[in-house]
Amino acid sequence: MAHISSGNGFKLDRPASPGVVRPKGIVGKEEALRMELEALDKIKREKRHTLPATAPSGNPLPNQSAQTSTSRQEKDLIVFSESETQQKEQKDKFEDIDLEKLTKEELEKLLLDDSFGVNKMTRPSSLLGCNLSASYPGGHAFSPSSFHWTPTPTHAQTPMFPSAPFPKPPCSFQNGFSPALSPFISLPAQPTPFLSFTSIQPPAALVYPQPAVTPEMAKLFDKIASTSEYLKNGRSSSMETESGSVKSLEPMPQPSEPPNISRFEWLDLDPLNKRKEVEVEEKPTVSSGPFVEESGTAKDPWDAVLLDEPEVVDNGSPSAQVKSKVTLATQPRRASTGAAVTRSQSLNIPATSTDHSPGKQVRGTSFLLTQNMLAVEKKEGQNLEVVAFCEDISKLRSEFPHDDLATNPGYVLSPVITQRDAGGDNGGSVKVSIEISDSQQPVTFTCDVSSPVDLLIMQALCWVHDDLNQVDISSYVLKVCGQEEVLQNKHSLGSHEYVQNCRKWETEIKLQLLFLSTMRRDLARTAEDDISPIVLEKYLGLVERLFKESVTREVLAEHLEGYYKQVNLCLQNESTQYKTVDNVVQSVKNLCCALDEVETPAISDAIKKLKRSVNLPRTRSPEVHLNKLECRGKVNLFHPVEESLAGLTDAVYELAKLYLRSFCPTTPGCTMEEHLEDRRDSKEASGTTEHLQFTLFAVHGIPATWVSSFEKYYLMCALTHNNRNLFKPIQSKKVGTYKSFFYHIKWDELINFPISVALLPLEAMLSLSLYGVLNQNANNSPDSNKQRKGPELLGKVSMPLLDFRRQVDFPSPAVDVLYVGPQENGCPDPQSLDPLDPGDRTFFSTRLSRADKQLLWDQRYYCRDYQYSLPKILASAPSWDWGSMGEIHSLLHHWPPLSPVSALELLDSKFADTEVRKVAVSWIESSSDDELADYLPQLVQAVKFECHLNNALVIFLLSRALGNVNIAHYLYWLLRDAVQDPAFGQRYDRVLGALLCLCGTGLRAELEKQTRLVQLLGALAEKVRQASSSTRQMVLLEGLERVQSFFQKNSCRLPITPSLVAKELNVKVNPLVFEVFPNSLSVLTVIQVGEDLRQDMLALQMIRIMDRIWLQEGLDLRIVNFKCISTGKDKGMVELVPSSETLRKIQVEYGVTGSFKDKPLAEWLRKYNPAEDEYEKASENFIYTCAGCCVATYILGICDRHNDNIMLRSSGHMFHIDFGKFLGHAQMIGSFKRDRAPFVLTSDMAYVINGGERPTSRFQLFVDLCSQAYNLIRKHSNLFLNLLSLMTQSGLPELTGVQDLKYVYDALQPQTTDAEATIFFTRLIESSLGSVATKFNFFIHNLAQLRFSGLPSNDEPILSFAPRTYTMKQDGRIRDASVFSFQKRYNPDKHYTYVIRILREGQNEPQFVFRTFDEFQELHNKLTILFPLWKLPGFPSKMVLGRTHIKDVASKRKVELSSYVHNLMRSSTEVTQCDLIYTFFHPIARDDKTEGVEGLSKTPVSPTTGRVEGEVKLSVSYRNSTLFIMVMHIKDLISNDGADPNPYVKTYLLPDPHKTSKRKTKIARKTRNPTFNEMLVYSGYSKETLKQRELQLSVLSAESLRENCYLGGITLSLKDFDLSRETVKWYKLTTVPYF
Repeated sequence: MAHISSGNGFKLDRPASPGVVRPKGIVGKEEALRMELEALDKIKREKRHTLPATAPSGNPLPNQSAQTSTSRQEKDLIVFSESETQQKEQKDKFEDIDLEKLTKEELEKLLLDDSFGVNKMTRPSSLLGCNLSASYPGGHAFSPSSFHWTPTPTHAQTPMFPSAPFPKPPCSFQNGFSPALSPFISLPAQPTPFLSFTSIQPPAALVYPQPAVTPEMAKLFDKIASTSEYLKNGRSSSMETESGSVKSLEPMPQPSEPPNISRFEWLDLDPLNKRKEVEVEEKPTVSSGPFVEESGTAKDPWDAVLLDEPEVVDNGSPSAQVKSKVTLATQPRRASTGAAVTRSQSLNIPATSTDHSPGKQVRGTSFLLTQNMLAVEKKEGQNLEVVAFCEDISKLRSEFPHDDLATNPGYVLSPVITQRDAGGDNGGSVKVSIEISDSQQPVTFTCDVSSPVDLLIMQALCWVHDDLNQVDISSYVLKVCGQEEVLQNKHSLGSHEYVQNCRKWETEIKLQLLFLSTMRRDLARTAEDDISPIVLEKYLGLVERLFKESVTREVLAEHLEGYYKQVNLCLQNESTQYKTVDNVVQSVKNLCCALDEVETPAISDAIKKLKRSVNLPRTRSPEVHLNKLECRGKVNLFHPVEESLAGLTDAVYELAKLYLRSFCPTTPGCTMEEHLEDRRDSKEASGTTEHLQFTLFAVHGIPATWVSSFEKYYLMCALTHNNRNLFKPIQSKKVGTYKSFFYHIKWDELINFPISVALLPLEAMLSLSLYGVLNQNANNSPDSNKQRKGPELLGKVSMPLLDFRRQVDFPSPAVDVLYVGPQENGCPDPQSLDPLDPGDRTFFSTRLSRADKQLLWDQRYYCRDYQYSLPKILASAPSWDWGSMGEIHSLLHHWPPLSPVSALELLDSKFADTEVRKVAVSWIESSSDDELADYLPQLVQAVKFECHLNNALVIFLLSRALGNVNIAHYLYWLLRDAVQDPAFGQRYDRVLGALLCLCGTGLRAELEKQTRLVQLLGALAEKVRQASSSTRQMVLLEGLERVQSFFQKNSCRLPITPSLVAKELNVKVNPLVFEVFPNSLSVLTVIQVGEDLRQDMLALQMIRIMDRIWLQEGLDLRIVNFKCISTGKDKGMVELVPSSETLRKIQVEYGVTGSFKDKPLAEWLRKYNPAEDEYEKASENFIYTCAGCCVATYILGICDRHNDNIMLRSSGHMFHIDFGKFLGHAQMIGSFKRDRAPFVLTSDMAYVINGGERPTSRFQLFVDLCSQAYNLIRKHSNLFLNLLSLMTQSGLPELTGVQDLKYVYDALQPQTTDAEATIFFTRLIESSLGSVATKFNFFIHNLAQLRFSGLPSNDEPILSFAPRTYTMKQDGRIRDASVFSFQKRYNPDKHYTYVIRILREGQNEPQFVFRTFDEFQELHNKLTILFPLWKLPGFPSKMVLGRTHIKDVASKRKVELSSYVHNLMRSSTEVTQCDLIYTFFHPIARDDKTEGVEGLSKTPVSPTTGRVEGEVKLSVSYRNSTLFIMVMHIKDLISNDGADPNPYVKTYLLPDPHKTSKRKTKIARKTRNPTFNEMLVYSGYSKETLKQRELQLSVLSAESLRENCYLGGITLSLKDFDLSRETVKWYKLTTVPYF
């Protein structure tokens, strides 16, 4: 620790006892006296060689070779003359003193006597020859010869006597730093920008003889140094204490008159307490040796002693002879300020900490600057929470050594999705192809999807090894071909996401067998990574931060350096202080401006005091000092300016320390052990009785617009815990803006919360919200007062009351209040508790009132059988104060462990308790890495709700990232996005820094490459987006050069998934869509700029989790999951699904009104699936995916669902994109709500589902899938509500609070039964299907997006029914074409097709193709677009009165179409030979076979009279004395006349003579396969009564002009049903008596 005077308010570092061994370089009292005599003799000898009075001309630089070292020393001396009479008087006065008998008390009394030295020069003349004190204003020694003063720098000087009568241990500071610590700043030393100054010769010289110092004087001074009055003197003179060297190359101003020395100033002999101007000449050294300052003759006796006794420095290299008084150790850049090293500071500093530049000079100021700088640099400028966090991160890394392959594989593991085998398609066998290095051809075999990967490895090894007993199966892995990921050996083949996608897209499963030692492990950590230091800021160079502090430690050091310089200049010459003080004030203002315009009250007061002190008198009368002595017991020795500067320096350093602790990274190598010794006395918070109060001072850094916009400001102060107020918020007084340096809002108000500190929870938060009251004069309108708004929220901040050490530092009294939790209470034995009433279980799935919460808390011990109820019980706790924590923690620790998904709720903001969150994290630890990846965004957001940086959740996330590359990859991108958070960005910044320190060199380099790639592509996409349509292609090509250059040097994994390595780039369209080629696999990805993809990420995550739940329950809805990731503000990357088109593009093939037609989707699917089995498979995929989309989009409230946001794959899979509107925030057109249906289900979708226009049993399958999927998600309502709740503070504009969560809660209907939910969703299906608004919305969007620019590009089909484009060159020129005849078809519905006879050149036999009227119309529409200036033949009108698909209409249209084709083929050659014509007449798959004949047999045949067919699906259940009959579906009904009936269902409970039990459903119109899903309820019946009843069900057809027609019925005896559970079954309709 540095030597610091006790008078400065710091701890004085004293040895334990006088007998302690003296450190090297420290001399005792007797030895010092002997050395003084030798020094005095040397001075007398040197006096004979002094220079003449006139100063020499020439270069005055210290290193001028023409001058000797003696002359160089003498040049820096200013000599004052003194009369012989004065010398004699002073000598006589000292001769009368008996130093041996004089006690300390007598000496103090003598020194304070007014008659002692009352002459004008109060300092004894015998002292004028020695620079005894650093407080001497000039800082120069005296010479007996006069000379002209020059600005040549002086050398560092040492004091003559020690500052205390005891040996001081060596201190370790130089220029304000401790070399034992790593420096804050590592900027290189910069050469001085100034040139040498030429000697300035004054007109006359001041000549004074130099006195000699006798040994008696030395004894006197030594005794003075031990007096109590001297020790008191340190604090009052703190501004003049020696601080060290300030970098200043400007010449020192010439004193115009002898300095005015204060009468008691000479008493302070401690060089650490007085200002001393010192300049050190630094020279470069060689061989990394210590810097040695070479000076000439010493300036005081101690210099002579030190020069005669050189010191040897041992720094591990050849010894260096130290020829100066001290070995200097400077630090780069920041080390330009600090204390001059004196004798009491002499020490050996290793040469490794030195950094010198030629010409670099250091000038000293007060020691106060040094001790403040030491405090800032070493301890007080550190954020201890970050220091502790770094230590814990280092401990965490030690638990994951690099040589553990289980936690450091170095490659990506293929994700695993647990899936329940429901029989059917989910099980079965798959074909697998495995490449083996020893085999030229891949090994192909069929295996069961449930087979473990180990078994596949064994089967593959059978092909190359004869004896598997000699083979270690665990040393082999199966890698996915084309991707950098490996299957997990202990899991089944079908559980891997890659295999499930292959089965979904019906692609081949290709794997590669590799020996583990040959696997590419470029992402593994190394031994060097295990020992690298944890420096959080080290790898954050490429991270875009919202508030990146521009004032680093280096910049702050520069501002402080400027401040030192101005202070020096101010102290050098008192005559010009009225001018130089302004410069000091300006330097402080510059510093405050850099630190966010923060001006503390201490700085404001010090500035005012400094300005006043400049005008005060220069001297003080003895009476003034005596009065002060009498009043305060000590003497004030300071000049007012110096005293003011001392206070200002303290204030500046307090601000610097505050800023460093708040915003700047800690010093590498700083540990918590260094701060343990600074702990103050502490007491437990539970034992205090004080109320919480604090002073609200000011808000700084306010925008200029606030000053003119707001009249008054006030703060709302709230004390919160668990997002609830612990006490009513307190409002401050309303104040305006003030301006000192800058505008600020000042209250200086004491806020008192009448709540005892003992009652506060550990995680209590103090929240401050700033409100502004609008200025009345801001608006000149006379009605402005009437329209004035209320107070506007301008900002808010929250902070924990207790720090990470569970304590709060109270300045008065100086004590730490430490939080110690109460002891846990006992918990009753679970066996002794009665089971919970089944009626009370509804608490767990509904929202609770206050009374419900109280009841649930009272019954908390009875709920342990329902583990998932713990979050609701804890949320019902009446209090979380100190006294309640024992009960809460006891309940928590005795509760059965929750599942990981249930424990997520305990990480919400409503649970702030550290122990609750810690236990929740311990339960989440049981989840696998693949399960954890699904909830990673929520866990990252939950870090916001932690009270401090170092917490269990952060450590858990970092530990999982250490063991899994996938987790580390996605965590990196999530944290990069989270650092943009304005409130928590700094916390995420530090967590991201810790992740980059832990992940290792390989993965860190890969992430940096990804970041550079994203930045390149994002910049290119932005340029392309902003370019005009005419220059867009050119801008794209120009920007691709840099991207291609990147790929020439690197192969880079994609941010959307670490298993895809991009090696090439192929840009296709705009927005920037690029194709990457990882080996043989091609992946399309789009870079989006200008859009916030975080909401898309959340919506896709919710859909993916829904799909996981469905798969785990055995329901595979074949959901299309594509990846999306946000890579920065308003930019990101989205994976494109190949072979897919938007519904708009499909529908507009049939014109702008295509959205109103029923067949576009079905015919588009048939075009890509011409075979009947292929089309059936595509239709089935459509049914399943459409059901999943309907459920997911309804629950999430996905809006803005126009036909450009819904896509269809050629395989029939439908999926949604662009989730910019969700949770019910509908897109508006003026006051018109575009999304008026619950979800998108249109007639063209129903056409594909039914297989035609009429409802079929396939639609019933669709309804059942929707209902089943909906009910499965409802069982996990809490999961989705918790996941969304954790994201409410993520900054998403449409997920901000409870009102958004309420939408999901209402959509999930968690309080209803499955049967009721089925009915509810069936009504939603009917509402969506019958909504005209959806089709109208599609039509409006078609009009808005209508941009015809000719035909599509060559890679797109030219006609909707043609798979590709054909030309005349390919098919041959057509000689003649005519409509030959027409045929009736029934696939999928009745229609007529027209046979066209085509003759081509070179062909003798004609060709026949079949085209519908709609296809002819499509041809004509596109010809009109392609040839707008050509006259084309008129096309027949489509409008027909009456029925369309009849023979008479077809016959008439045959004639009209024949005439059209005849005229068309005789048009100009540009028309007849265009690609459109030849594509239309080219034969397609359906032209090669006769269609429609087999369709006749599918037409329902009218039954004979009395014939009944069909089945009905019923659900029968009983609860709460009520019988529930749900009529679900009826299929295959037939009617007597063959027409489609209008069925409905009627039921009775027999016997019922009065027909009081009649119930019936609504009527389904014109369908043989109706879906009802209606509940028929019979209340007030006991089970015994129902067992004696029969249920009669009749199906009738409602007729408007005649009696209703009976279609069939059933009679069910209720005694055959198990009424304790639900029964769902199909029943065949029979001819039963109709009641």
